Amino acid sequence: MSNEHQELTVPELKNLLRERGLNLGGKKADLIARLEEADVDAPATEEETVEEIEEADVDAPATEEETVEEIEEADVDAPVAVEEFHSDGFIAFVRHADQLLLLKRDASVPDFPGCWDGVFGLGDVNDIGHVATCVEDATGIPISALTHVRTGADRGIEFGNRLNDITPVLFESETAEITVGSIYAEALWVDPGFINKFSPEEMPGSDEVSGMQNRPVVSQLGEMYGDVGSFLYMLKTTIGQEQKIAQEIRARLSGTGSLQDIQNEIFSVLHPHTMRGYVFVEASAKHHVEKVIGRAGGVTTPMRGCSKVLDGEASLVVVTNYLEPKSATAGIEVGCIVEIRSGQFRGNRARVTVVSEGKEEVTVELFEAVVPIPITMRADIVRVVERVDD
Repeated sequence: MSNEHQELTVPELKNLLRERGLNLGGKKADLIARLEEADVDAPATEEETVEEIEEADVDAPATEEETVEEIEEADVDAPVAVEEFHSDGFIAFVRHADQLLLLKRDASVPDFPGCWDGVFGLGDVNDIGHVATCVEDATGIPISALTHVRTGADRGIEFGNRLNDITPVLFESETAEITVGSIYAEALWVDPGFINKFSPEEMPGSDEVSGMQNRPVVSQLGEMYGDVGSFLYMLKTTIGQEQKIAQEIRARLSGTGSLQDIQNEIFSVLHPHTMRGYVFVEASAKHHVEKVIGRAGGVTTPMRGCSKVLDGEASLVVVTNYLEPKSATAGIEVGCIVEIRSGQFRGNRARVTVVSEGKEEVTVELFEAVVPIPITMRADIVRVVERVDD
């Protein structure tokens, strides 16, 4: 191998290959070999090249305007080389309320045919107006209804035999109406937790477990969304230790030690009091959550009482019932038999005679009382043991 090439870094080698219109794929040794092979095919020395340029200048002393025109004509005649190794590609994600838009590529598209995607495009990702125009062309959502949320760091994604740097961009849409266009054949609004797998609603006749089948998506689609959005992950904990685990996670993230690099990757920690044995963490990727509880990376002590992060991303549907407050009188009807769980009548059974939803109170009559006396108490201290329908 040439010492000159060997001393170069991989990005420097790729720049040389890009200038010569050569393939950028492979390891460092492959890149060096490809450059040396090109040098053998064109062995002209630097002095010979200079002499040829000087002779050309003498024979045809082109003016500055003619030189500019020749360059512009060359760019027009051969745009393929620019697109093939374009480093300013992007995938735009569109979110409406708590739903994310997925677009299915047409089967005739050369790259990732029939796979689910965001809005893919080429061009300057810093030109948000251009990115928004691509979104409008693919979805029919007017630019006026789009709000740019954030832009993430680019990722190297392989398209066929090409390695492109693709940047994720997130938009918020005011409308959910879609008119599919561009290279896409189908559109679907989904919970972000179902980017990489089909939801039960997409699998008619299946239950929630059997419906969890992998969705064919563009390479690293879920990871790219995590760079600009977030997912919910479920931690399995010891029952009764949920609040302690949540507090310890917050404490670890507030420090200045080895977890400082992921403080901006974990956004919230949630423990619904009515859900035992689990803690929810909102984060950009699973490995960040594993790192904070000491189950990956080896930089932190494993957290006692927290065994693992469950596979996959949790959908909002899973936690909605625990996040929405319920009235204490929910499920209690007149005529129901209840058991009193606290107070001086603890352990006694009674029949409900009045339900006051506004005050979240119930009026009951004790079974064991000689003379039935109406007793009004808070609805959260009674438990239904027998319903009216039963």
